[in-house]
Amino acid sequence: MYDIIIIGGGPAGLTAALYARRAEKSVLLLEKAAFGGQITFSPLVENIPGCASVSGNEFAAQLTDRVLELGAELEPCEATGIKISPDGKKTVLTDDGEFDGRAVIVATGAKHRLLGAKNEEKFIGSGESFCAVCDGAFYQGKSVGVVGGGNSAIQEALLLADVCSHVTVIQNLGFLTGEASLRERLLKKQNVEIIYNSTVLSLEGDAEFSGVTVRSDEGGEKFIPLDGLFVAIGLEPQNSAFESAVSLDEAGYADSGEDCITKTPGVFVAGDCRRKRVRQVATACSDGAVAALAACDYIDSTAS
Repeated sequence: MYDIIIIGGGPAGLTAALYARRAEKSVLLLEKAAFGGQITFSPLVENIPGCASVSGNEFAAQLTDRVLELGAELEPCEATGIKISPDGKKTVLTDDGEFDGRAVIVATGAKHRLLGAKNEEKFIGSGESFCAVCDGAFYQGKSVGVVGGGNSAIQEALLLADVCSHVTVIQNLGFLTGEASLRERLLKKQNVEIIYNSTVLSLEGDAEFSGVTVRSDEGGEKFIPLDGLFVAIGLEPQNSAFESAVSLDEAGYADSGEDCITKTPGVFVAGDCRRKRVRQVATACSDGAVAALAACDYIDSTAS
């Protein structure tokens, strides 16, 4: 039996593993895809404290290596549920067997909704981005597109309009769905163009991203040259398999506060899977530390 089982190997889960091992707890970390999570798609990250700049892959590799050096066990498998025994033991069910632990940290993150457009996978992280705060500065003085019309998309477009030469907002409806105050601010921007009733069909480019082909509801297609594309059509939290142990809000995020505690004693959450306003690598790492220390306190308090 492990002291702590961590579900999810992004910055939150890896940081939780680091803190748990430093507290001399046995740790098993489960990850269904790539260790490091979504940050591995970022070619350059410049908002991690103490790092002038680092690639997402490099940051993830360094954090993973450190966790391994400290003695955590990493298992590439997908967690499919959590079973709670009457004596408080937690069993994490996976597609590769079952693992028992005294405490569990759910750090499954939230993945960005994709466009489903042709060539999209090819350009994620090298033309297609999801965070203007993270990547907007790379496009200073250049032309970019923003897909979406809600609050998040408008906020992305407003931020980009301050650093980019031109911003093209591509919205599949005939209107923007964001708040009126945000819409008014965006419409006042001289370097912002809004294309309504249009859908991105494909991302274009050979070795490098060069723009998108869009189709309007009337059936016409056109190519829009762009240096970068920001997609802001929502997030999908990865929590549904654990709702028996973790309360979820209407959007599917873990309904837990900054203490990372859930309704189930000994089960904690960390990172982008938790309801929160800011989702950045720094806040994910913060959650990982908080959840790990809370899990250690729980284990120590229940030790017989």
